[in-house]
Amino acid sequence: MASSDPQQDTPRNVLGQPLQSCGTEPMTGFYRDGCCNTGPDDRGVHTVCAIVTDDFLRASRQLGNDLITPALQFGFPGLKAGDRWCVCAARWLQVFEAGSACPVVLEATHENTLRIVPFEILLQFAVIPEHLH
Repeated sequence: MASSDPQQDTPRNVLGQPLQSCGTEPMTGFYRDGCCNTGPDDRGVHTVCAIVTDDFLRASRQLGNDLITPALQFGFPGLKAGDRWCVCAARWLQVFEAGSACPVVLEATHENTLRIVPFEILLQFAVIPEHLH
């Protein structure tokens, strides 16, 4: 029986294609490699490549997840509107349910997100990559 070790397989996005980089300024990802990759150590499932908005950041903080205040001991610079960040799939869904979802980059959102967030919801907030540069 073949092993499906995520370290050996090419990570895939929610479109079934190779996972693209989410962002490097600030450096994002659970592994701080710019990608929304995940693995056994990533209990928060930091797989949604979000382009955060002020509304999203405020709602997230009100729901108990402060993404604005820097936590330098964890290498977290604090976010501002327009930053691209790998957010926890369940947290993104929670903010969506509160009416404050932000845009997502499907090409950079890990396929494991689909275990938590329905594709149809992600699609409603998808951005076209060319508009990001």
